[in-house]
Amino acid sequence: MLLNFKRLDIYRKVPQDLTQTTYGGAIISLCCIIFMKILFISELIDFLTPEIVNELFVDQSASGLDKIDVRLNVSLPRLECRFAGLDIQDDSGRHEVGALNNMVKTTIESVGANRQKHQGCRLEVTFQINKVPGNFHLSTHSAEHQPGVIDMAHIIHEISFGDDVRSLNLQGSFDPLSDIKRLDDSPMQSHEYHLRIVPSIYEELDGSRLRPYQYQYAHKKYISLGFTGRVIPAIWFKYDINPISVKYKKHRRPLYEFICMTCAIIGGTFTVAGIIDSLVFSASNILEKSQLGKLI
Repeated sequence: MLLNFKRLDIYRKVPQDLTQTTYGGAIISLCCIIFMKILFISELIDFLTPEIVNELFVDQSASGLDKIDVRLNVSLPRLECRFAGLDIQDDSGRHEVGALNNMVKTTIESVGANRQKHQGCRLEVTFQINKVPGNFHLSTHSAEHQPGVIDMAHIIHEISFGDDVRSLNLQGSFDPLSDIKRLDDSPMQSHEYHLRIVPSIYEELDGSRLRPYQYQYAHKKYISLGFTGRVIPAIWFKYDINPISVKYKKHRRPLYEFICMTCAIIGGTFTVAGIIDSLVFSASNILEKSQLGKLI
């Protein structure tokens, strides 16, 4: 019974005294092992490194009751802090004028093109907007009295929405207005940035989620008159909410796929190396017979 069972062995063994070692086979074997190690390490790194896949879908859960966090950091090099304020309006009826409680104003010094010194202001604030079209703008509307010259030259350090994911290096426009400078325009001009906000979801391997928002913008500048006939410049950020959402999901390849690729690397490398070794061995035999004059 034992002898009959041994006949099922498809991996028949060749007696060691019937095998022959060669220098070419040793070189090919070493190259084969090195090549397999390189491929295996590459495959292991690829398996351990999660990839980020994205998909688009229509966000049907959005409503005007939802809130979006906004981080605003802007420098106004030619406008004093006592005049600068932030106004918020939207289509749900919200209308707020003036500085928010958590707004931080820092006085800065700047030098103009004619070497004239200016006292400016850097505004940093976080606030929430409703998930409906609206705007927020930097202006002097809340000031007790207006300055002689309102110069809205500005440097945008950050305008971002939702959770902060800039450290994750996601492909997207999460803060495209960062480092935008508008310093050489006429002091009488207003600036308008139209923002198209796209909701996004970032999902980790453990299922935890972050909700950042991307946006694209268009800019224009113009001169507008107030109700009194005086030019009162401002920096407007008008926004619309896109109904299409982008989902980023961190994904790791399944274990069975890694095992399958490892087997393919080992088996494929051994097979190709065996073919190469057979060709080299056959060629060397033919060459030896030719040198001995035994080749017919």
